[in-house]
Amino acid sequence: MNTINELSRKVQEITPAKDIADLIKTVDWKRISDNLDAQGFAVIENLIAPKECEALADLYPRDEIFRNRVVMERHGFGRGEYKYFSYPLPGIISELRTSIYPWLAPIANRWNEAMRIDVRYPIEHTKFIKQCHEAGQCRSTPLLLQYEPGDYNCLHQDLYGEHVFPIQLTILLSEPERDFLGGEFVLTEQRPRMQSRPEVVTLKQGDAMMFAVHYRPVQGTRGIYRVNMRHGVSRLRSGHRHTVGIIFHDAT
Repeated sequence: MNTINELSRKVQEITPAKDIADLIKTVDWKRISDNLDAQGFAVIENLIAPKECEALADLYPRDEIFRNRVVMERHGFGRGEYKYFSYPLPGIISELRTSIYPWLAPIANRWNEAMRIDVRYPIEHTKFIKQCHEAGQCRSTPLLLQYEPGDYNCLHQDLYGEHVFPIQLTILLSEPERDFLGGEFVLTEQRPRMQSRPEVVTLKQGDAMMFAVHYRPVQGTRGIYRVNMRHGVSRLRSGHRHTVGIIFHDAT
């Protein structure tokens, strides 16, 4: 590629084999909603095909399409690195972000109502992003992560500003046992007056996982209370691991 414009065009041409909006409509959203309520996460298997996973992972060296690179060890985040995509996003990332959000917004609104949080989210993602930008959150948040042997991601929350959508999405682009060993996705939830509970989620290449960003509601003996969620990645033992993170709010 000779110019940034040519590179941008190539990035936009990374599109799924199936129409994303139609594909998302076939997902069992009742199951997704039930799993998010019960455990704070839900998995869609084989959301994107291997060739699309590989095309996205191959973008990592192309600094021109990213707005920022973060080396985790420099900030105490763990080991490994990630890059935030610049706008315009790769076609498949943009389509996933705008097509999945409307299915999650009702869940997010129901969660906030249960937790007595006044914020409500519009059904259209463009309207939510407009709210973010009006509040000064104008920087794109979808990111591409890269792990090598010994790398890991500390438990954390992706908040970024005043406007936070409470559910986010990650897609595993590499194939476990073929491309890497270790590197499991880890969630923890901290309930009041209780020890934190860990959850290790096994994903395959192309699987998408939705999970709580910060709080989620849990029914207790005295009513509904907030559970604090964090997520991370265990140490990679060998190989290389790439994932895409799709965060629905933008950053300050």
